[in-house]
Amino acid sequence: MKIKLLLLPAAILLLASCGPRPANQLSEEALLDTVERYTIKYFTDFADQATGLARERNNDRNGNIVTIGGSGFGMMAVIAGAERGYYPQAEGIERVGKMVGSLERLERFHGAWAHWYDADSGNPFSFSQFDDGGDLVETAFMVQGLLAARQWLAGKDEALSARCDKLWKEVEWDWYTQGTDSLYWHWSKNYGWKMNHRIKGYDETLITYILAASSPTHPIRPEVYEACYKKSGYYYNGKEYYGITLPLGMELGGPLFFCHYSYLGLDPRGLKDDRTDYFERNKAHTLIHRAYALDNPRGHKGYGADLWGFTSSDDPDVGYSSHHPGTPDENGTVSPTAAISSIVYTPEESMQVMRYLYYQTDMFGPMGFYDAYNPSREPAVLDHYLAIDQGPEAVMIENYRSGLLWKLFMSSPEILPGLDKLGFKYD
Repeated sequence: MKIKLLLLPAAILLLASCGPRPANQLSEEALLDTVERYTIKYFTDFADQATGLARERNNDRNGNIVTIGGSGFGMMAVIAGAERGYYPQAEGIERVGKMVGSLERLERFHGAWAHWYDADSGNPFSFSQFDDGGDLVETAFMVQGLLAARQWLAGKDEALSARCDKLWKEVEWDWYTQGTDSLYWHWSKNYGWKMNHRIKGYDETLITYILAASSPTHPIRPEVYEACYKKSGYYYNGKEYYGITLPLGMELGGPLFFCHYSYLGLDPRGLKDDRTDYFERNKAHTLIHRAYALDNPRGHKGYGADLWGFTSSDDPDVGYSSHHPGTPDENGTVSPTAAISSIVYTPEESMQVMRYLYYQTDMFGPMGFYDAYNPSREPAVLDHYLAIDQGPEAVMIENYRSGLLWKLFMSSPEILPGLDKLGFKYD
Protein backbone atom coordinates (compact mmCIF):
# COMPACT_ATOMS: atom_id res chain seq x y z
CA MET A 1 0.00 0.00 0.00
CA LYS A 2 1.40 3.36 -0.99
CA ILE A 3 1.10 6.27 1.41
CA LYS A 4 1.22 9.85 0.20
CA LEU A 5 4.03 11.57 2.04
CA LEU A 6 3.04 15.07 0.95
CA LEU A 7 2.33 17.17 4.03
CA LEU A 8 1.73 14.15 6.29
CA PRO A 9 3.49 14.59 9.65
CA ALA A 10 5.87 11.75 10.43
CA ALA A 11 4.08 10.99 13.70
CA ILE A 12 0.92 9.87 11.99
CA LEU A 13 2.67 8.03 9.21
CA LEU A 14 3.78 5.56 11.88
CA LEU A 15 0.13 4.73 12.54
CA ALA A 16 -0.56 3.33 9.08
CA SER A 17 -1.10 -0.41 8.80
CA CYS A 18 -0.33 -2.29 5.62
CA GLY A 19 -2.35 -5.00 3.97
CA PRO A 20 -5.68 -6.63 4.78
CA ARG A 21 -6.26 -7.40 8.45
CA PRO A 22 -7.29 -10.75 9.94
CA ALA A 23 -11.09 -10.86 9.99
CA ASN A 24 -13.19 -10.04 13.03
CA GLN A 25 -10.46 -9.00 15.42
CA LEU A 26 -12.47 -6.06 16.79
CA SER A 27 -15.94 -5.77 18.24
CA GLU A 28 -18.33 -3.45 16.44
CA GLU A 29 -17.80 -0.75 19.06
CA ALA A 30 -14.01 -1.13 18.91
CA LEU A 31 -14.04 -0.88 15.12
CA LEU A 32 -16.22 2.23 15.23
CA ASP A 33 -13.89 3.76 17.81
CA THR A 34 -10.82 2.96 15.71
CA VAL A 35 -12.29 4.47 12.54
CA GLU A 36 -13.53 7.58 14.32
CA ARG A 37 -10.26 8.11 16.19
CA TYR A 38 -8.09 7.81 13.10
CA THR A 39 -10.40 9.88 10.89
CA ILE A 40 -10.37 12.78 13.35
CA LYS A 41 -6.59 12.94 12.92
CA TYR A 42 -7.23 14.62 9.58
CA PHE A 43 -8.51 17.64 11.54
CA THR A 44 -5.94 17.56 14.34
CA ASP A 45 -2.58 16.14 13.23
CA PHE A 46 -3.07 17.24 9.61
CA ALA A 47 -4.77 20.60 10.18
CA ASP A 48 -2.85 23.65 9.03
CA GLN A 49 -0.83 24.39 12.12
CA ALA A 50 -0.91 28.18 11.76
CA THR A 51 -4.68 28.57 11.27
CA GLY A 52 -6.05 25.34 12.72
CA LEU A 53 -8.27 25.06 9.64
CA ALA A 54 -8.68 21.89 7.59
CA ARG A 55 -6.56 21.47 4.52
CA GLU A 56 -8.63 20.80 1.43
CA ARG A 57 -6.77 17.56 0.67
CA ASN A 58 -3.45 15.85 1.38
CA ASN A 59 -2.21 15.94 -2.23
CA ASP A 60 -3.11 19.50 -3.17
CA ARG A 61 -1.29 20.87 -6.21
CA ASN A 62 -2.48 24.40 -5.45
CA GLY A 63 -0.42 24.83 -2.31
CA ASN A 64 -1.49 25.05 1.31
CA ILE A 65 -5.22 25.49 0.69
CA VAL A 66 -7.72 25.36 3.54
CA THR A 67 -11.42 24.76 3.07
CA ILE A 68 -14.23 26.55 4.91
CA GLY A 69 -16.92 23.88 4.61
CA GLY A 70 -14.48 21.11 5.47
CA SER A 71 -13.29 23.14 8.45
CA GLY A 72 -16.89 23.40 9.68
CA PHE A 73 -17.11 19.61 9.53
CA GLY A 74 -13.71 19.44 11.19
CA MET A 75 -14.76 21.69 14.05
CA MET A 76 -17.49 19.19 14.90
CA ALA A 77 -15.02 16.32 14.58
CA VAL A 78 -12.61 18.04 16.98
CA ILE A 79 -15.43 18.37 19.53
CA ALA A 80 -16.24 14.67 19.14
CA GLY A 81 -12.59 13.75 19.70
CA ALA A 82 -12.39 15.82 22.87
CA GLU A 83 -15.59 14.27 24.24
CA ARG A 84 -14.28 10.80 23.38
CA GLY A 85 -11.07 11.48 25.29
CA TYR A 86 -8.84 11.08 22.24
CA TYR A 87 -7.03 14.14 23.59
CA PRO A 88 -7.64 16.42 26.60
CA GLN A 89 -10.72 18.63 26.49
CA ALA A 90 -8.46 21.66 26.91
CA GLU A 91 -6.71 20.71 23.67
CA GLY A 92 -10.04 20.49 21.87
CA ILE A 93 -11.00 23.95 23.13
CA GLU A 94 -7.63 25.31 22.05
CA ARG A 95 -8.07 23.87 18.55
CA VAL A 96 -11.54 25.36 18.21
CA GLY A 97 -10.15 28.68 19.47
CA LYS A 98 -7.40 28.68 16.86
CA MET A 99 -9.95 28.06 14.11
CA VAL A 100 -12.24 30.81 15.40
CA GLY A 101 -9.33 33.25 15.52
CA SER A 102 -8.54 32.48 11.89
CA LEU A 103 -12.17 32.88 10.86
CA GLU A 104 -12.21 36.29 12.51
CA ARG A 105 -9.12 37.40 10.56
CA LEU A 106 -9.99 36.04 7.12
CA GLU A 107 -11.62 38.38 4.61
CA ARG A 108 -15.38 37.99 4.53
CA PHE A 109 -17.96 39.11 2.02
CA HIS A 110 -21.03 40.50 3.78
CA GLY A 111 -20.28 38.08 6.58
CA ALA A 112 -19.74 35.05 4.35
CA TRP A 113 -16.43 33.29 3.87
CA ALA A 114 -14.91 32.20 0.57
CA HIS A 115 -14.86 28.53 -0.39
CA TRP A 116 -11.06 28.28 -0.10
CA TYR A 117 -8.21 30.33 1.36
CA ASP A 118 -4.46 30.18 0.90
CA ALA A 119 -3.39 29.45 4.46
CA ASP A 120 0.06 30.95 3.94
CA SER A 121 -1.11 34.34 2.66
CA GLY A 122 -4.57 34.40 4.23
CA ASN A 123 -6.10 35.47 0.92
CA PRO A 124 -9.16 33.88 -0.72
CA PHE A 125 -8.17 31.27 -3.28
CA SER A 126 -10.44 31.03 -6.32
CA PHE A 127 -12.53 27.88 -6.42
CA SER A 128 -13.34 28.58 -10.06
CA GLN A 129 -12.92 31.48 -12.49
CA PHE A 130 -15.51 33.81 -10.96
CA ASP A 131 -15.73 32.21 -7.51
CA ASP A 132 -13.24 34.27 -5.53
CA GLY A 133 -15.60 35.78 -2.95
CA GLY A 134 -18.42 34.84 -0.63
CA ASP A 135 -19.71 31.27 -0.81
CA LEU A 136 -22.95 31.06 1.16
CA VAL A 137 -23.22 27.25 1.14
CA GLU A 138 -19.68 26.69 2.40
CA THR A 139 -20.41 29.38 4.98
CA ALA A 140 -23.49 27.43 6.10
CA PHE A 141 -21.39 24.31 6.61
CA MET A 142 -19.02 26.37 8.73
CA VAL A 143 -21.83 27.97 10.73
CA GLN A 144 -23.28 24.53 11.46
CA GLY A 145 -19.94 23.78 13.14
CA LEU A 146 -19.78 27.16 14.87
CA LEU A 147 -23.20 26.72 16.45
CA ALA A 148 -22.30 23.24 17.69
CA ALA A 149 -19.09 24.73 19.10
CA ARG A 150 -20.93 27.65 20.70
CA GLN A 151 -23.19 25.25 22.56
CA TRP A 152 -20.34 22.92 23.52
CA LEU A 153 -18.24 25.78 24.88
CA ALA A 154 -21.01 27.13 27.11
CA GLY A 155 -19.79 26.61 30.65
CA LYS A 156 -16.30 25.72 29.43
CA ASP A 157 -15.08 28.91 27.75
CA GLU A 158 -17.79 31.57 27.69
CA ALA A 159 -15.63 34.12 25.89
CA LEU A 160 -14.87 31.73 23.02
CA SER A 161 -18.54 30.68 22.89
CA ALA A 162 -19.49 34.36 22.50
CA ARG A 163 -17.00 34.75 19.63
CA CYS A 164 -18.64 31.82 17.80
CA ASP A 165 -21.98 33.51 18.35
CA LYS A 166 -20.72 36.80 16.95
CA LEU A 167 -19.43 35.17 13.76
CA TRP A 168 -22.79 33.50 13.20
CA LYS A 169 -24.70 36.72 13.68
CA GLU A 170 -22.49 38.61 11.23
CA VAL A 171 -23.46 36.47 8.21
CA GLU A 172 -25.78 38.58 6.02
CA TRP A 173 -28.03 35.83 4.67
CA ASP A 174 -30.68 38.30 3.57
CA TRP A 175 -28.17 40.30 1.53
CA TYR A 176 -27.56 37.19 -0.59
CA THR A 177 -31.15 37.39 -1.88
CA GLN A 178 -30.36 40.56 -3.87
CA GLY A 179 -33.73 41.76 -2.58
CA THR A 180 -35.55 39.05 -4.60
CA ASP A 181 -37.36 35.83 -3.79
CA SER A 182 -34.19 33.78 -4.43
CA LEU A 183 -31.09 32.98 -2.41
CA TYR A 184 -27.80 33.18 -4.32
CA TRP A 185 -24.73 31.04 -3.73
CA HIS A 186 -21.86 33.41 -4.68
CA TRP A 187 -20.83 37.03 -4.59
CA SER A 188 -17.46 38.49 -5.58
CA LYS A 189 -15.91 41.93 -5.14
CA ASN A 190 -14.41 41.49 -8.60
CA TYR A 191 -17.32 39.90 -10.47
CA GLY A 192 -20.38 40.76 -8.39
CA TRP A 193 -23.28 38.35 -8.99
CA LYS A 194 -21.86 37.12 -12.31
CA MET A 195 -22.21 33.43 -11.39
CA ASN A 196 -25.95 34.02 -10.81
CA HIS A 197 -26.32 30.64 -9.10
CA ARG A 198 -29.65 30.34 -7.27
CA ILE A 199 -29.56 27.82 -4.42
CA LYS A 200 -32.16 25.25 -5.44
CA GLY A 201 -32.84 21.75 -4.10
CA TYR A 202 -33.17 18.99 -3.20
CA ASP A 203 -29.46 18.58 -2.47
CA GLU A 204 -26.80 19.31 0.14
CA THR A 205 -27.79 22.96 0.51
CA LEU A 206 -30.87 22.57 2.75
CA ILE A 207 -28.91 23.70 5.82
CA THR A 208 -28.26 27.04 4.11
CA TYR A 209 -31.97 27.88 4.08
CA ILE A 210 -32.48 26.65 7.64
CA LEU A 211 -29.68 28.84 8.96
CA ALA A 212 -30.78 31.78 6.82
CA ALA A 213 -34.31 31.51 8.22
CA SER A 214 -33.00 31.03 11.78
CA SER A 215 -30.66 34.03 11.81
CA PRO A 216 -31.55 36.51 14.56
CA THR A 217 -29.82 39.35 12.70
CA HIS A 218 -30.14 38.82 8.92
CA PRO A 219 -33.01 36.36 8.29
CA ILE A 220 -34.60 35.56 4.97
CA ARG A 221 -38.36 35.49 4.38
CA PRO A 222 -40.05 32.05 4.16
CA GLU A 223 -41.14 32.97 0.64
CA VAL A 224 -37.52 32.72 -0.51
CA TYR A 225 -37.41 29.05 0.47
CA GLU A 226 -40.75 28.34 -1.19
CA ALA A 227 -40.02 30.23 -4.40
CA CYS A 228 -36.41 29.19 -4.92
CA TYR A 229 -35.27 26.00 -3.18
CA LYS A 230 -38.54 24.10 -3.62
CA LYS A 231 -39.09 25.12 -7.24
CA SER A 232 -36.22 23.30 -8.91
CA GLY A 233 -36.79 20.50 -11.38
CA TYR A 234 -35.23 17.96 -9.03
CA TYR A 235 -36.94 18.88 -5.77
CA TYR A 236 -39.98 16.59 -5.83
CA ASN A 237 -39.54 13.00 -6.96
CA GLY A 238 -42.06 10.46 -5.64
CA LYS A 239 -40.86 7.57 -7.83
CA GLU A 240 -39.90 4.05 -6.80
CA TYR A 241 -36.44 2.61 -7.41
CA TYR A 242 -35.90 -1.06 -6.57
CA GLY A 243 -39.21 -0.95 -4.72
CA ILE A 244 -38.08 1.99 -2.55
CA THR A 245 -39.99 5.27 -2.77
CA LEU A 246 -37.87 8.44 -2.94
CA PRO A 247 -39.99 11.49 -1.98
CA LEU A 248 -37.44 14.19 -2.88
CA GLY A 249 -34.40 14.44 -5.09
CA MET A 250 -33.07 13.64 -8.54
CA GLU A 251 -33.16 10.29 -10.33
CA LEU A 252 -31.88 7.54 -8.00
CA GLY A 253 -31.26 10.23 -5.40
CA GLY A 254 -27.98 11.72 -6.57
CA PRO A 255 -24.67 11.52 -4.66
CA LEU A 256 -24.99 10.41 -1.04
CA PHE A 257 -23.42 13.55 0.38
CA PHE A 258 -26.91 15.01 -0.03
CA CYS A 259 -27.79 12.87 3.02
CA HIS A 260 -24.79 14.00 5.04
CA TYR A 261 -23.65 17.62 4.78
CA SER A 262 -26.84 19.30 5.99
CA TYR A 263 -27.43 16.68 8.69
CA LEU A 264 -24.15 16.69 10.59
CA GLY A 265 -25.74 19.05 13.11
CA LEU A 266 -29.35 19.15 11.93
CA ASP A 267 -31.00 16.06 13.42
CA PRO A 268 -33.12 14.34 10.74
CA ARG A 269 -34.85 12.00 13.21
CA GLY A 270 -38.50 13.02 13.26
CA LEU A 271 -37.91 16.04 11.01
CA LYS A 272 -40.87 16.38 8.65
CA ASP A 273 -42.68 18.77 6.37
CA ASP A 274 -45.65 18.44 4.05
CA ARG A 275 -43.56 16.44 1.57
CA THR A 276 -41.47 13.99 3.57
CA ASP A 277 -39.97 12.57 6.72
CA TYR A 278 -36.31 13.55 6.26
CA PHE A 279 -34.80 10.62 8.12
CA GLU A 280 -36.86 8.19 6.06
CA ARG A 281 -36.05 10.09 2.87
CA ASN A 282 -32.31 9.83 3.55
CA LYS A 283 -32.61 6.16 4.53
CA ALA A 284 -34.42 5.48 1.26
CA HIS A 285 -31.73 7.31 -0.72
CA THR A 286 -29.03 5.23 0.97
CA LEU A 287 -30.84 1.93 0.42
CA ILE A 288 -31.37 2.78 -3.25
CA HIS A 289 -27.60 3.10 -3.62
CA ARG A 290 -27.13 -0.27 -1.97
CA ALA A 291 -29.81 -1.87 -4.16
CA TYR A 292 -28.14 -0.39 -7.23
CA ALA A 293 -24.83 -2.00 -6.24
CA LEU A 294 -26.56 -5.36 -5.72
CA ASP A 295 -28.19 -5.03 -9.14
CA ASN A 296 -24.91 -3.81 -10.68
CA PRO A 297 -26.39 -3.02 -14.11
CA ARG A 298 -23.00 -2.15 -15.61
CA GLY A 299 -21.22 -5.21 -14.26
CA HIS A 300 -18.54 -3.41 -12.23
CA LYS A 301 -16.14 -5.56 -10.26
CA GLY A 302 -16.78 -5.92 -6.54
CA TYR A 303 -20.21 -4.29 -6.21
CA GLY A 304 -22.51 -5.91 -3.67
CA ALA A 305 -23.52 -5.90 -0.02
CA ASP A 306 -19.86 -5.48 0.99
CA LEU A 307 -19.15 -2.66 -1.43
CA TRP A 308 -21.64 0.08 -2.25
CA GLY A 309 -22.10 3.82 -1.83
CA PHE A 310 -21.56 6.49 -4.47
CA THR A 311 -20.74 10.13 -3.97
CA SER A 312 -18.35 12.85 -5.07
CA SER A 313 -14.76 11.87 -4.36
CA ASP A 314 -11.48 11.34 -6.10
CA ASP A 315 -11.56 9.16 -9.19
CA PRO A 316 -8.91 7.02 -10.94
CA ASP A 317 -9.73 8.47 -14.36
CA VAL A 318 -10.69 12.13 -14.06
CA GLY A 319 -9.38 13.31 -10.69
CA TYR A 320 -12.68 14.17 -8.96
CA SER A 321 -16.16 13.03 -9.91
CA SER A 322 -19.68 12.49 -8.56
CA HIS A 323 -19.99 8.73 -9.29
CA HIS A 324 -23.71 8.61 -8.56
CA PRO A 325 -25.96 5.98 -10.17
CA GLY A 326 -27.58 6.67 -13.50
CA THR A 327 -24.78 8.90 -14.78
CA PRO A 328 -21.65 8.27 -16.88
CA ASP A 329 -19.60 9.12 -13.77
CA GLU A 330 -20.60 5.80 -12.17
CA ASN A 331 -17.48 3.93 -13.27
CA GLY A 332 -16.85 1.31 -10.59
CA THR A 333 -15.54 3.77 -7.99
CA VAL A 334 -16.91 3.39 -4.46
CA SER A 335 -16.27 6.15 -1.90
CA PRO A 336 -16.07 4.97 1.74
CA THR A 337 -17.58 8.22 2.99
CA ALA A 338 -20.84 7.37 1.18
CA ALA A 339 -21.82 4.24 3.11
CA ILE A 340 -19.95 5.04 6.33
CA SER A 341 -21.44 8.52 6.73
CA SER A 342 -24.87 6.92 6.20
CA ILE A 343 -24.43 4.72 9.28
CA VAL A 344 -27.09 6.74 11.10
CA TYR A 345 -29.66 5.61 8.49
CA THR A 346 -28.45 2.09 7.70
CA PRO A 347 -26.30 0.85 10.60
CA GLU A 348 -26.11 -2.84 9.68
CA GLU A 349 -25.60 -2.24 5.98
CA SER A 350 -22.98 0.47 6.56
CA MET A 351 -21.10 -1.65 9.11
CA GLN A 352 -20.86 -4.43 6.51
CA VAL A 353 -19.05 -2.05 4.15
CA MET A 354 -16.84 -0.77 6.96
CA ARG A 355 -15.81 -4.29 7.96
CA TYR A 356 -15.05 -5.25 4.38
CA LEU A 357 -12.94 -2.19 3.69
CA TYR A 358 -11.11 -2.49 7.01
CA TYR A 359 -10.42 -6.22 6.99
CA GLN A 360 -10.27 -7.17 3.31
CA THR A 361 -8.65 -4.23 1.53
CA ASP A 362 -5.72 -1.82 1.87
CA MET A 363 -8.10 1.12 2.28
CA PHE A 364 -7.38 2.01 5.91
CA GLY A 365 -4.49 4.40 6.40
CA PRO A 366 -3.07 6.91 8.90
CA MET A 367 -6.16 9.16 8.88
CA GLY A 368 -8.92 6.62 8.39
CA PHE A 369 -10.21 5.21 5.13
CA TYR A 370 -8.69 6.56 1.95
CA ASP A 371 -10.93 8.53 -0.36
CA ALA A 372 -11.95 6.00 -3.02
CA TYR A 373 -11.73 2.38 -4.10
CA ASN A 374 -12.13 0.92 -7.58
CA PRO A 375 -11.28 -2.80 -7.73
CA SER A 376 -11.35 -2.78 -11.53
CA ARG A 377 -8.36 -0.40 -11.63
CA GLU A 378 -4.73 -0.88 -10.71
CA PRO A 379 -4.02 0.28 -8.10
CA ALA A 380 -7.52 -0.12 -6.68
CA VAL A 381 -6.85 2.22 -3.75
CA LEU A 382 -6.86 5.97 -4.31
CA ASP A 383 -4.73 6.78 -1.30
CA HIS A 384 -5.82 10.41 -0.94
CA TYR A 385 -7.70 12.27 1.78
CA LEU A 386 -10.24 15.09 1.37
CA ALA A 387 -11.62 17.16 4.24
CA ILE A 388 -15.19 17.10 2.93
CA ASP A 389 -15.14 13.29 2.85
CA GLN A 390 -13.34 12.64 6.15
CA GLY A 391 -15.46 15.10 8.14
CA PRO A 392 -18.87 13.47 7.59
CA GLU A 393 -17.45 10.03 8.43
CA ALA A 394 -16.17 11.14 11.83
CA VAL A 395 -19.22 13.25 12.69
CA MET A 396 -21.84 10.72 11.60
CA ILE A 397 -20.08 7.88 13.41
CA GLU A 398 -20.24 10.01 16.56
CA ASN A 399 -23.90 10.85 15.94
CA TYR A 400 -24.60 7.13 15.54
CA ARG A 401 -22.76 6.34 18.77
CA SER A 402 -24.05 9.18 20.95
CA GLY A 403 -25.99 11.80 18.97
CA LEU A 404 -23.49 14.36 20.29
CA LEU A 405 -23.33 16.80 17.38
CA TRP A 406 -27.07 16.56 16.79
CA LYS A 407 -27.72 17.37 20.45
CA LEU A 408 -25.36 20.33 20.44
CA PHE A 409 -26.60 21.93 17.23
CA MET A 410 -30.27 21.35 17.98
CA SER A 411 -29.85 22.92 21.43
CA SER A 412 -29.26 26.25 19.65
CA PRO A 413 -32.34 28.32 20.57
CA GLU A 414 -32.59 29.84 17.08
CA ILE A 415 -32.98 26.57 15.15
CA LEU A 416 -36.44 25.28 16.07
CA PRO A 417 -38.11 28.67 15.41
CA GLY A 418 -36.26 28.84 12.08
CA LEU A 419 -37.48 25.37 11.13
CA ASP A 420 -41.01 26.28 12.12
CA LYS A 421 -40.79 29.41 9.98
CA LEU A 422 -40.08 27.26 6.92
CA GLY A 423 -42.84 24.76 7.65
CA PHE A 424 -40.80 21.97 9.27
CA LYS A 425 -42.06 20.00 12.26
CA TYR A 426 -40.53 17.52 14.68
CA ASP A 427 -42.52 14.56 16.01
